Amino acid sequence: MPSSPPTPPRGLKAIPWRLPIWLYRLHLGFLLGERFLLLEHIGRKTGKVRYAVLEIIGKDARPRAYYVASGFGERSHWFRNIMARPEVTIQIRQRRYRARAERLPYDEAFSRLQTYAREHPAALRELSRLLHYPYDGSEASLRELTNTLPIVRFRILREA
Repeated sequence: MPSSPPTPPRGLKAIPWRLPIWLYRLHLGFLLGERFLLLEHIGRKTGKVRYAVLEIIGKDARPRAYYVASGFGERSHWFRNIMARPEVTIQIRQRRYRARAERLPYDEAFSRLQTYAREHPAALRELSRLLHYPYDGSEASLRELTNTLPIVRFRILREA
């Protein structure tokens, strides 16, 4: 397992990671179903509105919340932005919500990743391959992954 996550892509390499944002801008976010959300957040340095499309790794009905993993770890710009300004807007399909972001403590993050690994083993293997994390399906490698990937809860406050 790498001691730190890969650096987020920049320039042309970032295009595939940014394409899903255009689906939402074209009002086609519903094509991504309920496995993804559009995060609207404020840049910590610029103060400008920023966007990221993130895979939902879990959800709670009460209190209503959605969980995502930061694939590029603490280096991810969206992650650093929401840690600085946790009040965000998320969109799932066509519904928009005001939410508060919070990083999960390790034990809760590990539990969320365990559930995700059980429910979506192929997706976790593919994500770990794509991001160059040597995940082998064992509990030890899942624990190491939990050390590397911050898990964030978006607690719904109200509809936007």
